[in-house]
Amino acid sequence: MRGLQGWQGTGPESAEEMIAEARKAFFVMFAFMSVVWALQIANWMGHYRIDAEYQIIPQQVDRLPDIFAAPFLHYSWAHIEGNSGPLFVFGFLAAYRGVIRFLWLTLLVAVTSGLAVWSFQDTHTASVGASGLIFGYFGYVVVRGIFDRHLIDTLIGLVMAASFAYLVTIALPGTPGVSWLAHMGGFVGGVLGAWLLRDRRPTVPVAAGPASGAAVGAASGTALVPGPAAGAGREDLHKELGDLGLL
Repeated sequence: MRGLQGWQGTGPESAEEMIAEARKAFFVMFAFMSVVWALQIANWMGHYRIDAEYQIIPQQVDRLPDIFAAPFLHYSWAHIEGNSGPLFVFGFLAAYRGVIRFLWLTLLVAVTSGLAVWSFQDTHTASVGASGLIFGYFGYVVVRGIFDRHLIDTLIGLVMAASFAYLVTIALPGTPGVSWLAHMGGFVGGVLGAWLLRDRRPTVPVAAGPASGAAVGAASGTALVPGPAAGAGREDLHKELGDLGLL
């Protein structure tokens, strides 16, 4: 289990902090979804004029700022209904480790997804919808645990990747009526966000070893530092799972 060394454990205090962040993440996503649905109601009542004014139109410079508005808009009730479930689930999983980090991630994904559409999509098309954010949050959740070296997040990422692998099929060219560029741009932004927003924990100095090891090192002229205990990584994993009520 030496390979688990350096992976973050969760003590009682950090478990409580995580629960508090999860509570905040729930309310943030509830507010987020409320805004999206309120805009859809206003959009519908105005015969979708908001879509016409703020949709992304590729390669028109005056429409470039619309990359920040388009993720909150939808073309129909079926469109918003199809996006709402995945948006809430992946948004919550992206936000529960920190709301501020989530807000930066959302901005980054909106930019990468929107720029992919604005730069490369056919100029005779237009795009709105939250699917770019969905793919961005999905990419972030899948790889975040690896970059943060956090065991629970890595397990969550594996489960999400296995459960929603079908999403990759609609991120490929050829799906009619779907902007695969928005999906791909969002996914790239999510992975990039996982790297840029990763935890940067300071290196923990290694404690001095037993006297016998020091004596041997002194005799040979080489300082010896004993390696980590063989079961330390396993204990960290068990402690983390126990703190979250999974053991």
